[in-house]
Amino acid sequence: MSRRILVTSALPNANGPIHLGHMLEHVQTDIWVRFQRMRGHEVIYVCADDTHGTATMIRAEEEGVDPETLIEKMRLDHLQDFNGFNISYDNYYSTHSDENRYFSELIYNRLKDKDLIFTRSVEQLYDPEKNLFLADRFVVGECPKCGEPGQYGDNCEKCAATYDATDLKNPRSVYSGAKPELRASDHYFFDLPQYTDFLKQWTRSGAVQPEVANKLSEWLDAGLKAWDISRDAPYFGFVIPGTTDKYFYVWMDAPIGYMASFKNYCDSSNEVVFDDFWSPDSSCEVHHFIGKDIINFHALFWPAVLDGSGFRPPTRIHTHGFITVNGTKMSKSRGTFINAADYLKFLDPEYLRYYYATKLNGSSDDLDINLEDFVQRVNSDLVGKVINIASRCAGFINKQFDGLLSDRLHDEDLWQQFITAEKTIADFYEVDDTSKAVREITRLADLANQYIAQHEPWKLNKDAERREDLQLICSQAINMFRSLAIYLKPILPEMAKKSEAFLNVAELKWSDHSTPLLGHNIGAFKSMLTRMEMKTVDQLVAASAEDSPSDAKADSEVPATEVEEDKHITIDDFTKVQLKVAKVIAATPVEGADKLLQLTLDVGDHQRQVFSGIKAAYKAEDLVGRLTVVVANLAPRKMRFGVSEGMVLAAGPGGEDIFLLSPDSGATPGMDVS
Repeated sequence: MSRRILVTSALPNANGPIHLGHMLEHVQTDIWVRFQRMRGHEVIYVCADDTHGTATMIRAEEEGVDPETLIEKMRLDHLQDFNGFNISYDNYYSTHSDENRYFSELIYNRLKDKDLIFTRSVEQLYDPEKNLFLADRFVVGECPKCGEPGQYGDNCEKCAATYDATDLKNPRSVYSGAKPELRASDHYFFDLPQYTDFLKQWTRSGAVQPEVANKLSEWLDAGLKAWDISRDAPYFGFVIPGTTDKYFYVWMDAPIGYMASFKNYCDSSNEVVFDDFWSPDSSCEVHHFIGKDIINFHALFWPAVLDGSGFRPPTRIHTHGFITVNGTKMSKSRGTFINAADYLKFLDPEYLRYYYATKLNGSSDDLDINLEDFVQRVNSDLVGKVINIASRCAGFINKQFDGLLSDRLHDEDLWQQFITAEKTIADFYEVDDTSKAVREITRLADLANQYIAQHEPWKLNKDAERREDLQLICSQAINMFRSLAIYLKPILPEMAKKSEAFLNVAELKWSDHSTPLLGHNIGAFKSMLTRMEMKTVDQLVAASAEDSPSDAKADSEVPATEVEEDKHITIDDFTKVQLKVAKVIAATPVEGADKLLQLTLDVGDHQRQVFSGIKAAYKAEDLVGRLTVVVANLAPRKMRFGVSEGMVLAAGPGGEDIFLLSPDSGATPGMDVS
């Protein structure tokens, strides 16, 4: 049955260039969109630039232009980058639009009419040098929970705590570096706690991944707070109806930008009706693809706001993790913070689309770009396996048989394996597990190459009496290549176009997988993808390091991925850490936590409680009596399950491979570790 689907990616901020962190999400979305379109479903894919906020206003002022000029230039730059990676939007718009203003005001007024909006005085941090109130993302300081420095005013990247900007220790403005002042102002709030029961049900309905639902339950169980939806002038955005100096907070009108971009598409196409997708009783689907850093906005505030204003909540929110490069955060000084435009100067976008596909598994886990593995996977899988099938056999068909494929298959049983794999591959695509889809596709490619190696067409070509066998075997190989091209088309649209030209066929559809090309004339084989060179990747990294600005964070109010500058500690910093041997005297699983064990440790002169994420490696009962090393002077951390009074150190890559000291190591509880 045909589905009608509206799909969005999170909105890139208009204050910075598109980088490979952004591109992960948009490639992931595009793969899913192209797969659904190939299956014959109606899919509309929209996005927009997230334009509002203090940052836009400040940057426009610095560049001597009005904000509208700045954001339109950035929108066109962003769209050029996305087009370079073959992202197939139906509409790429802006949150600073008439449609967004209309829906923002409509939703606000409906919420107000239902008594879901109220005002109260709040104390905010104010930059006395810039003469403006500071949004949470423009205040940095020490986390009030764990003490980590350099954290933004809404959440801690180290311990994942959420808090108000006023709770930060030693705060400073990112604009002037000045110490902010507390000033009172009346703000507008959405009464989110009224939606607690609704959200508890919705987040467990399959609309989000299980691990995301577990994270959201922490906020829900702790008790939701009313959501501040306003900001004070000066501010670039939409004025709240009935006021003159209050503006919608960017996170109020940014998700409404999905609706605005879609409405703009509907009005320009005259073929799609807006209410068909957004009415409460809609049978259509709405899918959002986002990063895990913004799940609270999309999976708590957004569904509640939609329901409160008479619209439907999303069908599903697809959440992905952050990117690391060579095992560490994207770093400007190391050249691994790579902008999309710079990448395109050096490498084919299909390389990255494929590599991302090999990594994405439908979860919110972080994924790593290992640059050497990147080169090897592309060369081995695509050039060495998939394209190799066509390149090895096309010449024989063209030279010996005038491009005509045989009228029957040589090995029906082998062909059936390519047909029956379709359901497995399709199921993986549907749930965003492209890593397993690719694994299945490369398994089929291995079968095809084994078939060619077994029958050795290059030898048959020398035997005039086996011309029919040569045609049959090469024709079977070409058909297996065509099957792989179909299955890879959502990931590699340009390679699919080249395959269609080579095969001399119309645009490949998913349903074509079961019908072989028989008695059909193919075209000449032309190169579809060249091998990657590690030296080219090294040149890209070097160029990115040379061109990168020195600031440590992406210039974005809502960063799409984590970025870091190289940070070093001194020997004096290290000597402050007290490491002691501890003996586990009790260990119990933590109810409601997948990875944690509650450990009672003997540290020589006292006992202490520590929560440790080593459940995957050890059964609780097997830990009693084992020795470990504990950071003894780490400040206690209050967790949902209790207070953790230190940190257990262990070795190993993680998961099941985590190792503690054995009881017979000769160490004793309380012993200092130097």
